[in-house]
Amino acid sequence: MPFPASLHGRADALPKRPAAESAHAPRGGLASLSLGALGVVYGGIGTSPLYAMDQIFHPDMARTAENVLGGVSLVLWALTVIGAIEYALLALRAQNEGEGGVFALYGLLHDRNSRFAGLTLWSLMLGAGLLLGDGMITPAISVLSAVDGLQVATPALGGAVIPITLALLAGLFAMQSRGTAGLGKIFGPVVALWFAVIAVLGARQVLAYPEILAAFNPVHGLRFLIEAGGFGSLAILGAVMLVVTGSEAMYADLGHFGAAPIRLGWFAVVFPALLLNYLGQGAHLLSGAPTVGGMLFFSLAPPDLLYPLAALATVAAIIASQSLVSGAFSLTLQAIRLGLFPRIALNHTHADHAGQIYVPFINWALFCGCVLLVVSFGSAGALAGAYGLAVSGVMVITSMAMYAVARRYFGWGVGRTALVWGGLTAFNGVFLLASTMKFFEGGFIPLLVGLAVFAVMTTWRWGRKATFAAYKERDAMTLGELVEKHRASTHFMERNALVMSPKKLNSLEDRVPVLMQMLWDRYGVLPRHLVFVEITHLKAPYVGDNRYKVTTFYREADRGGVMGVSLSFGFMEEPDVEKWLEDLARHKQIDLPTTRRRWIVHVSNDNPLPARKMGFWRMLRFKLFLFLRLVSRPAYYYYGLGNQVQLSAEILPVRLG
Repeated sequence: MPFPASLHGRADALPKRPAAESAHAPRGGLASLSLGALGVVYGGIGTSPLYAMDQIFHPDMARTAENVLGGVSLVLWALTVIGAIEYALLALRAQNEGEGGVFALYGLLHDRNSRFAGLTLWSLMLGAGLLLGDGMITPAISVLSAVDGLQVATPALGGAVIPITLALLAGLFAMQSRGTAGLGKIFGPVVALWFAVIAVLGARQVLAYPEILAAFNPVHGLRFLIEAGGFGSLAILGAVMLVVTGSEAMYADLGHFGAAPIRLGWFAVVFPALLLNYLGQGAHLLSGAPTVGGMLFFSLAPPDLLYPLAALATVAAIIASQSLVSGAFSLTLQAIRLGLFPRIALNHTHADHAGQIYVPFINWALFCGCVLLVVSFGSAGALAGAYGLAVSGVMVITSMAMYAVARRYFGWGVGRTALVWGGLTAFNGVFLLASTMKFFEGGFIPLLVGLAVFAVMTTWRWGRKATFAAYKERDAMTLGELVEKHRASTHFMERNALVMSPKKLNSLEDRVPVLMQMLWDRYGVLPRHLVFVEITHLKAPYVGDNRYKVTTFYREADRGGVMGVSLSFGFMEEPDVEKWLEDLARHKQIDLPTTRRRWIVHVSNDNPLPARKMGFWRMLRFKLFLFLRLVSRPAYYYYGLGNQVQLSAEILPVRLG
C-alpha cells in the first residue's frame, strides 16, 4: 500500500456510546419542551415585574394618567420589539447546528476575512464577559426583590430581608455541586404557575380599569419621552430596560429546547402574561390606589394572598437565578473548548447529560459577587442601577453580529439587512446609552466584570497562539526523515508510544513535533509503534462527518510503523481522547493494544519565557498569561489522557514575543 494512506471516519463509524450530540439535542414533544423552556429560559424575564415598574414610576415621578399611559406604552413596545421581534422571531433563526448564544455567533463568523471581522469577534468575547456579569447581578436582584415582598406583608420583617436573601443565595450556590437534574423536573410547572398568577393579578386590574389599554398606542410613549426631555428620557429608558432583561436567554438556550418550543412558550404563555401584568400595574396606578410598601407588583394582590405570593415569587426568583448560574457554567465550558479561557476544573453532575456541569471557581466567584452586591446596595431598587448595562451591551453586540449573519447565511440584501438589523441595533443602542446614565450608580460593576473576562480571554488566546508560533519556529526533522530512521533501525523500544502533536501531520514533508525531535536526540532509538495524535476543536457545536482521520506514514507487519491520528470535537462535546483511541485500536485502525495501560503518551510542558525586549504592557500581558497557566489544567488532562495511560512529560522552553 502506498504511503502515506489516510482513513477518514464518521462519528458513528465506531460502536455507539452516549454522545454529546444526543445529550444536548432537544428531546420530547413540543408541549413538554415548551414547558421545560418556561423553567429554564424565561425565569429571568418572568421575574422582572417584581421591580421594573417601580424603577419607572419612582417616588419623584408624577403619576398622572398621561405619564402612566406613556410609561406602560414604552414597556409594551420594548417587550414587543426586543422580546417578540428581535429574539423570538429573528435571532432564533441564527443557529449553529442547533445552538445559539454569543459563542454560536462566534463559530458562524470566526472565519470571515472582512476588516470588520476581528472587531465583531472581539465584541462577541466582550459580550460573553458581560453575560457573566449579568449572571452575578440577576440572582442578587431577583431574590432580593422577591424577599422584599415579606416586608410588604409584615413591615416588622424589613430588617430580616438581607439575612434571608443571603441565606437563600448561600443555599442556591451550595447545591450547585449536586447538579440540577431533579430540580429541573419541577422548574417548568412552577414557572408556568408563576406566569398564570401574574397574568390573573394583572387581568383583575385591567378589567377594573380598561382605560389602560390605550397604552398600546405608541404615541403615548413617545410623548412621555419628549416631555421628559433629554436626560429625563434616558433615565426612563434605563428603567424600561429592566423589563426586557432575560430575553437574551431565548437565544442563549436555543440548543437545549429548539426554536419551536421557545417560540411557543413565548407567544402562548410568557408574552401575554407579561403584557397583562404590566398593564395591571399601570391600571393600579390609574386607579389612584396606594402602593403598598412602595412595591407595585405586590400591591396587585389581595392582602390575604401576600404571603403565598411572596413565597411563590421567591421560588420563581431562585429558579431564575439557577438558570443564570447554569448558563454561566455552560458559557465557561464553551469558552474553554473554543480555546478562549483557561482549562479550569469542572465536574459533570449527570452521567447521561454532558451539558449539566459544575464549575467550582465560577460558582463561588458568582456567590461572592452576589453577597457583595446585596450587602452593598441593600435593596432591589438600589441594585437596579447596576442592572441593564450588561444586558443592553449584549443585545447591541448580538444585533451587530446578526447583521453579518443575515448577509452571509440568510441571503438578505444590504437594504433589508440595514433596515431590520440596523434598526434593531439603533434601538438597542438607545437602551445602552440610557443604561450608561446609571454607570456611577452601579452600572460600572457588570462592565468591569465583562472587561476582566474579556482581558482573560484575549490574553489566553494570545498566549496560546504565541506558544504555537514559538514551537513552529524550532527546528525538527520531517516525517519523511523520521520514517527513514524507523525503516533503517535495527533496534526499537518495545513500547506503544503516542506523541501529542500541536498541528495536523498530512504528508512526509511535514515537520514532526519538537517533542519528537527531543526524544530522538536524547535516546537515538524509536518506539516500534509510534502514533502521533492531534486534537482539533472546531468552531461548531458538534462533529458529524470526519470525526477522525488516520494516516499511515509507514507500516510493516514485523517492524511496526508510524501513524497519525487527528480527532475533531465540537465546543459542546466532551473531548475524551482515550476512549476514541481505544475504539480505534479495538477496530484495528491504529497499531495500539486495546489495553490502555500498555500505552505511553509523550507530552510536553511549556516553560514560557518573555521576549528579550518587551515593553510594559506586553510584559503585563505576559505575566497575566503566566498566572492563567497556573490555574489552567494541562491540556493532556483536559483531554482525558492520564486517567489510565502512562504519561511521559518533557519541559520545553518557549519564548513568547
